[in-house]
Amino acid sequence: MFPTGFSLFFPSPPVPTVLNLPRSLPKSQPTATTTTSFGFRNLMETFTVDVQRAEGRPLNVPLIAPFTIASSRLDRVENVAIRIELSNGCAGWGEAPILPSVTAEDQATALAMAAKACCYLKQSPAMTLGSALREIGGILPGHEFASVRAGVEMALIDAVANSIGIPLCRLFGGVSNTITTDITIPICSPDKAAELASKYCKQGFRTLKLKVGKNLNGDLEVLQAIRRVYPDCLFILDANEGYTSNEAIQVLQKLHEMEVTPVLFEQPVHRDDWEGLGHVYHVAKNKYGVAVAADESCRSLADVGKIVEENLANVINIKLAKVGVLGALEIIEVAKSSGLNLMIGGMVETRLAMGFAGHLAAGFGCFKFIDLDTPILLSEDPVLEGYEASGPVYKFTNARGHGGFLHWDNIL
Repeated sequence: MFPTGFSLFFPSPPVPTVLNLPRSLPKSQPTATTTTSFGFRNLMETFTVDVQRAEGRPLNVPLIAPFTIASSRLDRVENVAIRIELSNGCAGWGEAPILPSVTAEDQATALAMAAKACCYLKQSPAMTLGSALREIGGILPGHEFASVRAGVEMALIDAVANSIGIPLCRLFGGVSNTITTDITIPICSPDKAAELASKYCKQGFRTLKLKVGKNLNGDLEVLQAIRRVYPDCLFILDANEGYTSNEAIQVLQKLHEMEVTPVLFEQPVHRDDWEGLGHVYHVAKNKYGVAVAADESCRSLADVGKIVEENLANVINIKLAKVGVLGALEIIEVAKSSGLNLMIGGMVETRLAMGFAGHLAAGFGCFKFIDLDTPILLSEDPVLEGYEASGPVYKFTNARGHGGFLHWDNIL
């Protein structure tokens, strides 16, 4: 599964924190020693989880406006929320997002598979966190069930972080407790795009992520409209597989003529067009000085290996719903050791999944591009507490886990 000579490493905080445990502990507390270092690798093998309750429910939330990308259109969020409660009474929350053409599961499938995983956890004897996560990986394998697997992993890890009373960002390394995200402008008319860009400028967003890939000339008109109202913003172009390699290069040439240089060109071609991805990457890098990210093309550790070996891109977009939490941690280490830059993104998620991903990004502190904006696109926020958002800046001030939760009975 791993490249030759590769060893998986999960960082501990820069200065280890010590927990003085009471003499009498619930089953879900670490029992091997009287002090515990809060590295995730350590907790995987020393923290025993005893799941008492576990359940998935529909998480349906309206959008402010339809979210249109080159490969699909979403009119409302129809995700799955997952809650896991341990025998010590501490609960954790996760979310499995559903985005047609990107995630393999629909909501019905996600609910059924979440129920299967939750049933297993409730019926199983107490086990280490690492064992529980590995068992979940067997029940929900590969890309086919990655989104549900991510939701269950989030909930388990959040429950553990709540049990020991630390925020997830510290569990994942503690480099920072803040992140700064970009903001996405979906495929829309030039006038609408300009309106959104003006609004986001006033809110303090510096980087705009522009969805493109359906119509080359229309994409350029939208970009020109945005430049008129926000001339000094930074651009990420995200084609979501919408261009051929020739079209993608043509876009870069047109932008060069407009004296516009994107900071990133994300997934310019179809996920299986490896030759086209490599071609666009080399032209973008050598002729225009533009980085290229693999998103839909990177759905596993094997895909990362191919990208590295064949030099097909210089940025990897990690999304928990594509590879799960453990899969993301594996990819982070391989990408870092291979010299690739990292981006973290999401599907269309509430602050449950965004909070978890944001804590992970802040904790590791190694992501050059952060695209965790989708809760801003929702017309309602069903999540209580969690991170504090001030424009593009998310601050993780909570003391335990990712801090977000739902009024469970309200989402039935």
